[in-house]
Amino acid sequence: MNRLTLCLALSAAALLAACGKPESAPAPAAPAPATPAATTVAAAPAAAPVNEQGKSVFGKTCALCHAAGVAGAPKPGDKADWAPRIAQGNDTLYKHALEGFNGSKGQMPPKGGNPALADADVKAAVDYMVSQSH
Repeated sequence: MNRLTLCLALSAAALLAACGKPESAPAPAAPAPATPAATTVAAAPAAAPVNEQGKSVFGKTCALCHAAGVAGAPKPGDKADWAPRIAQGNDTLYKHALEGFNGSKGQMPPKGGNPALADADVKAAVDYMVSQSH
């Protein structure tokens, strides 16, 4: 065998021997550090959980008057109408909703006219309407 053939054979053998061996690749470069401006994203405020019980009672009982403002009932979301009521505190709102109330703007029947409602359900409905009116 001549030298050229021997060199080619050894080179081919070395190449074939290298096949199947894992290649050693250079380690990936570390990501560039983010600039402060890129990482400061304004976090959206978390939405308050919905008072499902209060929403349900409102829809089944309270909405009959409060949705349309019947007999002076403050509409949920009417901040001007709810503000003086909210300022009285939850205890007063609960008392008026549970026991009824006659005021200068109208009247509130006890438990919204549904005596079968549990006190906790009435309070949940009041809390729901107040949460809609802040």
